[in-house]
Amino acid sequence: MSAEALSPWLRKPLTELLRQRGHAWLLQGPSGIGQYELALALASAWLCEQPTQEGVACGHCPSCHAIEVRTHADLCVLMPEIAMHELNWPLDEKAQAEIDDKKRKPSREIRVEAMRDAVGFAQRTSARGRGKVVLVYPAERMNTITANALLKTLEEPVGDVRFVLASEAAWQLLPTIRSRCLGFTLPWPEPAEAEAWLAAQDIPAADAGALLRAAGGRPTDALKLARSGQSPKAWALLPKAMARGEVGALADHAPAQAVGALQKLCHDLMAVGNGAAPRFFDAVDLPAAPSRLALARWSKSLASAARTAEHPFNAGLMLEALVSEARTTLNSAARRP
Repeated sequence: MSAEALSPWLRKPLTELLRQRGHAWLLQGPSGIGQYELALALASAWLCEQPTQEGVACGHCPSCHAIEVRTHADLCVLMPEIAMHELNWPLDEKAQAEIDDKKRKPSREIRVEAMRDAVGFAQRTSARGRGKVVLVYPAERMNTITANALLKTLEEPVGDVRFVLASEAAWQLLPTIRSRCLGFTLPWPEPAEAEAWLAAQDIPAADAGALLRAAGGRPTDALKLARSGQSPKAWALLPKAMARGEVGALADHAPAQAVGALQKLCHDLMAVGNGAAPRFFDAVDLPAAPSRLALARWSKSLASAARTAEHPFNAGLMLEALVSEARTTLNSAARRP
């Protein structure tokens, strides 16, 4: 990935990373600001055959082309199979066959079998002579067994292999993994910079600010919202629709998305109740804040719902229950003495 193709707020971090030496990096920060994008740019630069004076990938050499078409022999990408599919990385033949034959569903964690293959990859000789790279994203999707399979190779890397781990929840990683990597925290993009980037992705300028607010200032999350059909107007109307108990306001949301939206609403009401500014909604779109106790109970209930939202027993009933609880909580403000 060349510097021109990189999001503008990631270009300076990339050059900073390339000026430093190390065999293992941990890129960390909240979702939606570019950990994967920066990790891939870093891997591309390490493997590029004609890097620029700053060390950034050229974007046109055979190595850069191989990464673009997902066939580079010296790059091993470790992701949950769900993420591999979303980001157009091919699975190995055995895993793809198991999924095609419906023997199992695509994994939501990084499988230990894939990690063991990566350890074997790290021990082989470089095919193109520029070293080898193992990219792990999201790194927090390694369970303890998978992380321990990586640990020894991180401690005693063989030959010219380098690792770049990208995480949206680095605190969930084993301390032993974190301690063996050089840490780098991604910077938050400025709002104007993020809105300009969204406009360059064909998002109407009038919608960019509202989508960015709905995503909590995370540009790539805002882009996902736009491409999923999220309407800024519908988002602004959501808080008061929940106060009225309108299930239809969340009808186009999957259970996990519905829980996420309600958690954002709960967060903003907590902020307003404590004298802070809301983050995800405009203050004029929020109903009166319930008591701190009511919001704390709702927050705890939503956190519990989030644990089963990916596999609900009945999505329709879950959505009705979520909206009913939201209505009860939001209308408790009117009953406060």
